[in-house]
Amino acid sequence: MTAPAASNAPHISVLLNEVVDALSPRDGGVYVDGTFGVGGYSRALLESADCRVWGIDRDPAAIERGRQLALAYPGRLEVIEGRFGDMDALLAERGVESVDGVALDVGVSSPQIDVPERGFSFRFDGPLDMRMGRDGPTAADVVNTTDQDELADIIYHYGEERMARRVARAIVAARKAAPIERTRQLAEIVRSVVPKGKGDAIDPATRTFQALRIHVNDELGELRRGLSAAESLLKPGGRLAVVSFHSLEDREVKTFLKERSSPPPSPSRHAPSLAADARSPSFRLLSRKPILPTEAESHSNPRARSARLRAAERTTAPAFPAPGKEAA
Repeated sequence: MTAPAASNAPHISVLLNEVVDALSPRDGGVYVDGTFGVGGYSRALLESADCRVWGIDRDPAAIERGRQLALAYPGRLEVIEGRFGDMDALLAERGVESVDGVALDVGVSSPQIDVPERGFSFRFDGPLDMRMGRDGPTAADVVNTTDQDELADIIYHYGEERMARRVARAIVAARKAAPIERTRQLAEIVRSVVPKGKGDAIDPATRTFQALRIHVNDELGELRRGLSAAESLLKPGGRLAVVSFHSLEDREVKTFLKERSSPPPSPSRHAPSLAADARSPSFRLLSRKPILPTEAESHSNPRARSARLRAAERTTAPAFPAPGKEAA
């Protein structure tokens, strides 16, 4: 059977208007589009105000698209190849110490999914790669070399796959016969041991592919680093807007913002040190609940259906210590 062609439908940035509203761009402001992709948020920010945007992406294809887009906004858009978790260091190298807003759209982008050679999707047969950048082990490296128990943990924790151990056993058994190098190979292995639930629209391979993608790209670690980097970069009054697409990502964002927007505990004669050591909130939530796509957007753009936007405004309080850099 011939693999279906990659989609030619135009990429639509999810919750675009809501992200721009949350960031409230102003003339003269400096903004970061930390997950540049095809530049949807960057373009919208540049059209909304006479501002400057720094686009960051680890995908060389995205950087090339960014360079083409920058021609339409001379001196206002610059793109950097790198990880958004390093945005503070990347911008510091270019003389930028603070910004007015940061937008993040976490997870895999539509162009990455739609190119079979990138190996993100089982909709097409392609090499089992899944790397957002061009460095590090591929998904094929992971499934062919990882210990069975560790592989099961990856699939369970990052894919929330209840039959993770069964999937890991099947992968290890299959790779003894021949290396697993193609997306279709892996999808068929998973489908052979994970039955499709009655009325379940999700392909049985979905959760395993999600887990491997998150692991290969260290997506949750990158998100934690990116949120902390944004906190350190944002000026008082600067805005952070994060769009996520599944519960693992949204939980990270929710926990981060809840910790940094909660008031310190009231003084207590029984534990006076608690209040003294507590940090003042570094963010003010713009909405207590996540902002969801409208019914119209979900209908016109299926990728938007699971999207959640959380946004907050930076206060004057110091940033919390970055991960791995806790104060002594």
